Amino acid sequence: MKRDAWVNLLCEAVTQLESWEAQWPEHQCETVSDEMIAAMHELADRLRDNYPFFHPRYAGQMLKPPHPAAWAAYALTMLINPNNHALDGGPGTAKLETEAVAQLAVMLGFPTAPAGYLGHLTSSGTIANLEALWIARESHPGKKIAFGANAHYTHERMCRVLGVEGVTLPIDERGRLSVDALARRLAAGDIGTVVVTLGTTGLGAIDPLDKIIPIARRYGARVHVDAAYGGFFALLAQRTPPAIDAAPFRVIAQADSVVLDPHKHGLQPYGCGCVIFADPAVGRFYRHESPYTYFTSGDLHLGEISLECSRAGAAAAALWTTLRAVPLLPHAGLGEMLAAGRRATVAWAEAIEQSEVLHLVCEPETDILCFAPFPPGGTVTTSQISGWSERLFARAMEPGEHNVYLAKYKMERAMLAVRWPQVQWDEQYVTVLRSVVMKPEHEPWWPRLHRAVTALAEEILVEGGNNNEMA
Repeated sequence: MKRDAWVNLLCEAVTQLESWEAQWPEHQCETVSDEMIAAMHELADRLRDNYPFFHPRYAGQMLKPPHPAAWAAYALTMLINPNNHALDGGPGTAKLETEAVAQLAVMLGFPTAPAGYLGHLTSSGTIANLEALWIARESHPGKKIAFGANAHYTHERMCRVLGVEGVTLPIDERGRLSVDALARRLAAGDIGTVVVTLGTTGLGAIDPLDKIIPIARRYGARVHVDAAYGGFFALLAQRTPPAIDAAPFRVIAQADSVVLDPHKHGLQPYGCGCVIFADPAVGRFYRHESPYTYFTSGDLHLGEISLECSRAGAAAAALWTTLRAVPLLPHAGLGEMLAAGRRATVAWAEAIEQSEVLHLVCEPETDILCFAPFPPGGTVTTSQISGWSERLFARAMEPGEHNVYLAKYKMERAMLAVRWPQVQWDEQYVTVLRSVVMKPEHEPWWPRLHRAVTALAEEILVEGGNNNEMA
């Protein structure tokens, strides 16, 4: 892919920055050596060992390049390399972070004044969730943290890091946290915080936050929303008509904390997560002393409300610049980009429903599709389905007319037994195919992807029949 426009954009920005640098006397800078050129050539060659994340043929994991504005802003800011821990390390980028987080908070429904929330960027969604669960532990000491079996594995792992007991709860037939199971468990009185996922990383399922918050409040439990993947879909909930189930997104600001990942649908490079707390008073838990920072300003330093110390100011600059170029609007900007992926997902799911050789796991709630290849009618086993899925996955990555990059997902019986009654469970899990349709370019491309996957499924199932692999 040619990126001449990207490079020209960066060169123009660097020229602007040079006028600022000219205020200081000239100094010796690192020159471009033959060794540097050779190293970059070698790096470019090594980078070929990647999948084409930029291309609509790639519809596997949650991966895509950052927006050109984010790329250029990050590279430009790295010429200075500010640190957003303290204002003396990055005064300009600290302001950019505050302004960018304010836009995210408004998108999610948090009030802005006076002091309507406390939030900051992090180096990842994992760290953002760690901070949220740490505040949960400090707010409700001795209490347990509950999350659904659909929740990201980071929650169970972070509970171990924090020394808090994590409680895994059942999910319903749509892969969402079971409200009934949650209510029964909260009645025991030992749960301090409930983790609600808006956009699971497996199915893209959206927990019914609007139903969970009243139940949690009834039992005095906090609510943490892990919207790392699905948070930006709040824009689709604000469309007329909504392009997604709007009810859970309309009550996000009623939760105690929320995490979202700008490095997913926010068009950012990796190294950009965000955590927002509804009650600014939780800042007391972050209080600490440092003898050599926080001295250039009496204003609140970002390091005083975060667990991390050094953080790239370039990440804040990239997000701020992107939001200027692609605003957080429901019917334009980022909202329209997300809507394109959502439309592609819904259309592809409908096509799979009409297919004789592809079978949908469940109706997609975001932009993630899960399906499996197996023949119509008759009985098949989970081991057969897993085998066909594995072969289709591998063959689809081969160069050629049917080249498509998918992902795999290992699923338990509880979710699929009712949906696929013709399947005999000879193994505990079944491997299905998973596709994240998150690029706007997927809207015109999904029919080509569907045709390619269908053709491969037909080939593999014919081969399976010839080899007597079908029951």
